[in-house]
Order: sequence, then C-alpha cells, then structure tokens
Amino acid sequence: MAKDPVCGMYVEEGELALKTTRMGTTYYFCSEACLVQFQAPEKAAARLKRLVALAAILTVPITALTYLPIIADQTTNNLVMFIVSLPVQFVVGSRFYRGSYDAFKSRAGNMDLLIGLGTSAAWVYSTIVTFVPGFFPNSGTYFETSAIIITLIQTGNLLEHITKRRASEAVRKLLDLQPTMAKVVRDGAEIQIPVEQVQVDDVLVVRPGERIPVDGVVVEGSSAADESMITGESLPRDKTAGSEVIGATINETGLLKIRATKVGQDTVLSQIAKLVEEAQIGKAPLQRLADRISAFFVPLVILIATGSALTWYFLGGIGLASSLLAFVSVVIIACPCALGIATPAALLVGAGKGAESGILIKGGESLEEAHKVDTIIFDKTGTLTKGEPSVTGIVAVGKMSDREILHYAGSVEAGSEHPLARAVVNAAKKSGVPLAPPSKFEALPGLGVRAEADGHQVLLGNQELMTNFHVPVFGYTEKLMGLQNEGKTVTFLAVDSELEGLIGLADTPKETSAKAVKRLKSMGLEVVMLTGDHETTAKAIAEQLGIDKVIANVRPEQKEEVVRKLQSEGRKVAMVGDGINDAPALAKADVGIAIGSGTDVAKETGGIILIKNDLMDVVKALQLSRATVRKIKENLLWAFVYNIALIPIAAGILVPFLGPGIYQVLPLLAGGAMAISSVTVVSNSLLLRRFKPRL
Repeated sequence: MAKDPVCGMYVEEGELALKTTRMGTTYYFCSEACLVQFQAPEKAAARLKRLVALAAILTVPITALTYLPIIADQTTNNLVMFIVSLPVQFVVGSRFYRGSYDAFKSRAGNMDLLIGLGTSAAWVYSTIVTFVPGFFPNSGTYFETSAIIITLIQTGNLLEHITKRRASEAVRKLLDLQPTMAKVVRDGAEIQIPVEQVQVDDVLVVRPGERIPVDGVVVEGSSAADESMITGESLPRDKTAGSEVIGATINETGLLKIRATKVGQDTVLSQIAKLVEEAQIGKAPLQRLADRISAFFVPLVILIATGSALTWYFLGGIGLASSLLAFVSVVIIACPCALGIATPAALLVGAGKGAESGILIKGGESLEEAHKVDTIIFDKTGTLTKGEPSVTGIVAVGKMSDREILHYAGSVEAGSEHPLARAVVNAAKKSGVPLAPPSKFEALPGLGVRAEADGHQVLLGNQELMTNFHVPVFGYTEKLMGLQNEGKTVTFLAVDSELEGLIGLADTPKETSAKAVKRLKSMGLEVVMLTGDHETTAKAIAEQLGIDKVIANVRPEQKEEVVRKLQSEGRKVAMVGDGINDAPALAKADVGIAIGSGTDVAKETGGIILIKNDLMDVVKALQLSRATVRKIKENLLWAFVYNIALIPIAAGILVPFLGPGIYQVLPLLAGGAMAISSVTVVSNSLLLRRFKPRL
C-alpha cells in the first residue's frame, strides 16, 4: 500500500486510485482534496486563508452576543447565534468531520475526532436549547465555544500548510536554475532550441558567463567552471577536452563545445530536485504531544461521557435531560480550547524572539526536533568558510620580496576574470602594491598565464607550467608540501625563467566559525564537516576550527546518504548549509538550518533560516528552539490538566453532594476554567521574551 504524501493515510495502489507522477515518482492519494493540495498547494492555501478569514469574521459577533447584552431577548439572541454559527461549524469545520471519518475507518483516535466530537456536542446542545427551550435544565449555549475552537485550530493548520508549501517552492527554484534555451550545433549551424529538446549526443555551445544547459563532456575549448553550487568546491575547475561538465553550473572564462550525456530528469540538477522533494514529502508530520495523547484520550473521553450518562439515567434517576447533559458536558469540557493555542502561542513568541536576533523558524516541526539534536553537520564552502579564495601565504624563493612577488603576480592577472586571479589582484591592492599594465598576455588553459610586465617575462601558474617552460623547481619540495598540507592551492611565479615565489591561496574560515564550533561541542553535540571539497583542504580547515570528524569528496546525493546513515544509527541530525548542493541534506535532516546569505533553495529547504552570516546564530537557534519546545510542553500540560481536572466534575462526581443542579453552573465553570487556562498558556508563552542565549 502507498502512503498519501499530504495526509499520511495508506491508499490501495489500484488502477482507479487517485494518483499523479512527478519527476518519475508516482504518488497516490486518499481523496480529491489531497490530490489538489499536492498538485496546487497555492490554491489549497488560498482556500484555507479564506476559511480562516470567514471563521474570524463570524466568531467575533458570536462571542459578543454570548457575553454582551446586545440583544435583550434570549430566544432571538440564540437564534442569531445559531444562524451565524452554521458556516463556522459546517464549512470552516468540515475538515474535522472528514478527519473524524478517517479516524473511524482506521480505528484510531486523533485530534480531529476529539475536536469534531467536542464542537459538534457543543453546537448540537446549543441548537436544542435554541429550538426546544426548557428541554435542558440550563438555558445557556456553547455556540461561541465551538466557533473559537474551530477558528483557533484552523489558524494553526494554515500556518502548517504554508510551511509545507516550501517543498514545491524549493524544487521549483532548483529547476529554475537550469537555462531555458540551449545553443546546439546541427548540420554545421548553431541554432537555439528549448533545453527540453536537447538530446543525448547533441553538441552544445556555451559562451563565457553562461550556464551550462545539461550534463556533458567537453569536446572542444577550454575554460574554468564554477561548480560550487553542486560540488561545494570553493575554487573553479579547469575544463578542457574530455572534462565532464554539470548542467546549471557557470562557464566562466572561455568558449566550450560540449556533448550532451544526460538530459531531462537524468541530469544532476534534476536528481537533486527529486531528492529534495522526496525528503520533504516523505518527512513524517509533526507528532505533537497532543496527538500522541489523543490516541488514548479520545476513546477514554467517549467512554467516560457514555458511562456517566448511562449511570445517572439508570442508577441515579436524574432524568433523560440531565443524563444527556452529563454526556454533553464531558465531551465539551474535554474539547481542547487551551490546547488550540498552547502550541501557536509559544511558537509566536519564540518566532518573534528569534526574528529579533535574525533567526527565522519556519514551523513547529523544526522546533519539535531541534531540542533533540545530538549531531550537527556543517557544509564547508560558504558556511564555515567565506566561500571565495584569498591569498593566505607567500613564500619567497628567489631575490624578490613579498611585495615584488605580489606586484608581478597582480600585474599579469589584472585583466583576468578567474577567481584565483581576482584573489591575487585583491591581495596586491589590499597591501598597497602598485600594478603595471601587462602586455602580450596569453592564457594557457589548465596551466596558468604568460605575459610581460615592466619589460620582464612573467609566468604564473601550476608546477606543470614551470616544467613546460623549463623553469627549475627542484629544491622547493618541502615548502610546496607545507603549503599543500595546509589545504592551500599553490601558484608558482617565475620572472625571466627564474622561480621567485610560491603563492598559497585558500578559502578562509569565517570569523565566528571556531567560536561556534567550540560552543556547540560544549553543549554536548558532535560536530561534523561534510563537503564536496578535497580531503586535504577540508582537514586543514577542520583543524583550524576544532572539528574532529571530516567527510570530504561527497556529491549532493551522497550528502543526503550521510545524513540518512547517521539517522539510521539513532542520531538526531541538524544540517547547516548554504548552497544548492546542500538542499537534499537540509531537507533530509531532522533540522535543516540555512544560512541567509546562501541560495534561495537552501533557505527554502531549511526549517530554520539564519538571516545574518554569523554561525553563532546556530547556537542561538538551537538554544531558542529548546526553550520554545519547553514552553510548548508546559502549555500542553496546563491544557490537559484543565481537561483532566474538569472531566470528573462534568461526569457528575459532585452530583451525590450537590445534586443534579450542579449542571446548572457547568457552563459558567467551563467558561471560567477555559479563560484561566488560556490566560495561563499565553502568560507562560510570553515568558519566552526573557530568553537570552548562553554564548
């Protein structure tokens, strides 16, 4: 049997079953409503917004008519409330009846069943009082109780619904990164066609600055490609004939001709999008404490209500009307009004407190899981590090000083757009080193550059470039290995065929990374670095930050596998990332924390978003989550204490002492207790405003 991705019900996989296929996966649905919500979440959200607005507009006058003497005649007052309550009960509250039906079919109690029973009992009782005055000893109505409960809980459902929409938005943002058009060579001519029409083995032309349309292999040309969004590598990769390229990555410097090897749903980008969607849709709905308790609380309430009514009718002899009132009273008092605001109230205050610190918490599910986290995974590039190369060391091996080395290196790279070139030029400018205009500039793909500066022949590039131009590099192995062991990319500078210096370039850590790692470890969390970058580079950064566990050379789909493996070991995993390559892992993790300076996709798939680029906010977010969940649990406790304390009274425990007349004051008792319980829940939630993180 398949599982409905919207409501979680199990569905038979038959020919007549409601189903749809998305990105190669078939999903089955229990109802047309779930199918529509899956296919068009925006429409479902818009409908729910309208229902919540309708409920709020109608609940206000119902409440006013209950507690204010607006209409003097009680019969007329009740009739107006009956008419106004009809849309709230049966239009806005229709989902609770559908949920109750599902609960009966699955033979399991749920919150929908409890809310449906409670609100229906209140409404039916109030309707009888309205149209058959005198049938019950008490002439008070519960129309406002039913309306308030439905409005509050539907408002909470709307907030959860908005959060669930992030899955489809994240996938759409991923797929939007792929170019819509591709330049294909056919019959010797270059034509532009929609990317959907590209076929395997087509030859495509990609110019500098353009995104590569599909996965492929370079057949002609040379360039550097920025693949950090997919691989996590901070430095661009050189591409020459035979090199593999990934769709949606950026061709930076030269014209490339590539042969398409994967198109459509087979591309790396499409596979990442599919992983994100499956991880988010497959995630179990938030299992709130209220839902767990309702599994046995609902049958117990029904049993007590039925038992009290039968007992007082057959054994107590208090009459049919009072016996029915005993049943209704138990169900009404058991209906969780304070429970309806217990979670939203704490979430509202907690989210507001987080927003003050630049921390956005998108839903209760992230809060539910965050306080249980024992393992936190960090992406490296752009998360722990700045995400761009910088000159981190200069080793003079000839007669030149460090400033002279920067002068010649910066001069020949002044006109280049390569990120390593920009790093060298920026370092020269930052040090106040003047640059000379280069001449006879020549880019040597995969090697480096050759040019003239100040009348001297200058070579700047890798060791192979030095070998090709017969520049001796022997004797500098120890210095070279020292830089490489620190995770740095080494560039050689030769002037007039003499090696003058080694320039080390690396992606450097953010200022707060080390402090954040230290604080998280002190909170008892295991910190892991997970990156697509080379192991040597990753371990060098990890050593600087105090991270003991490093997993390197992983692709996006492998990151998600690492998260799944840790979860299979019983760990609660939080993932912190900023890039597209992190999206599947962010979605799969128990808690996804996205850096606000990162891509839109990372922010959409993260359950917690850090607006600022400060990793200490990870610490603040986890501590705030723990504090908020603690308040939610306290609120739920208050809400259930209210129910549990009053149910025995509603069942008639005081009848032997006070007589059946006790039911005359139950409406007042329930209303007062509801108000006290709600005030307690809200007041307890407001205490979160005093939260201060321990940094």
